[in-house]
Amino acid sequence: MTVSEQEINDYVARVRSALADLPPAVRDELTEDLPEHLAVVAAEAGGSLVERLGAPEAYAVELRAAAGVGAGRRRLGGRLTDFTGRARAQLRALDKQLGPPLGYATVREFLRLFAPGWWVLRAYLAAMLLTVVSTGGSFGLLPRVDGNVQAGLMVLAALVVASVALGRRGDRLRTWPRRGLVAGNVVLVVFALSALANAEDRLGYTDYWYDQTAVDGRYEHIRDVFVYDSEGRLVENARLFDQNGDPIRLGYPDCPDLRDPHGTGNPLLRAYPYCPEAAPFGPRPTSAGSRPVLPPLPVPSGDPRPSEAPTASPAVTPSGAASPSPAATPSAEPTG
Repeated sequence: MTVSEQEINDYVARVRSALADLPPAVRDELTEDLPEHLAVVAAEAGGSLVERLGAPEAYAVELRAAAGVGAGRRRLGGRLTDFTGRARAQLRALDKQLGPPLGYATVREFLRLFAPGWWVLRAYLAAMLLTVVSTGGSFGLLPRVDGNVQAGLMVLAALVVASVALGRRGDRLRTWPRRGLVAGNVVLVVFALSALANAEDRLGYTDYWYDQTAVDGRYEHIRDVFVYDSEGRLVENARLFDQNGDPIRLGYPDCPDLRDPHGTGNPLLRAYPYCPEAAPFGPRPTSAGSRPVLPPLPVPSGDPRPSEAPTASPAVTPSGAASPSPAATPSAEPTG
């Protein structure tokens, strides 16, 4: 990027303005060779004067320190400018000190390698922020516009193009557009950190090492599942599966597992209901004040229950039948 003569003049004017509290002779002496120095810096490759030397106000602070000239009595705004300039000067010095261990002259040059990745990440964070605004606070991994993933992906693609174009032109932005860009980046970083904290909080529900299978947003309020048979009786130790054989897990076990008081089992295999004593319907009432009872399912009409099989009657012996008489055994007669 080529530094124009106008930029050099503007830089000198801002430095002299920051030194306005000094006597004119001192100010002229400090800035006498400044245009020539800036021209030499401008002849070097890469970046604007602000990027190479810092803000003019910070440069004026360095001139004061080098000349040993005090700031005198200045307005609060001027003192704040000096403080900001000193802070920037320290950051620049630290930037130069930490750069060589990374293999670069400054840390800023090293971080520029990650600029394209940040441009894409910035677009993704902006799309997710729009998702939160349009959905009222709920979001997943993909951006959505009023719950529509396809529209969210289209918005994401447009934001990626805009973010990359803005990143490539960032060095040519004026003061206020540049500050607006920095403010937007800060907002997106804060949003990303809050989203990570929210995700960590949601993972905190796995105190029981239990991973919920999301089914639909309508079931997020479910804490337990109670299964009843056709007669209205509570089924304990029940497990739910979908058509593929994958377990369906809803809710979170808020009560201890009385079937495993020592916690030696696998909480992922914990059956329903988690808290049988909290069942909304109870057994048939034996006294007043019992819980409501779930009535049995009615038997459909035209589908009678199978009748009992007839009991076989004992066989009848036909009457009038002559019983065979026992055969006579011939006796041996002695012969005379």
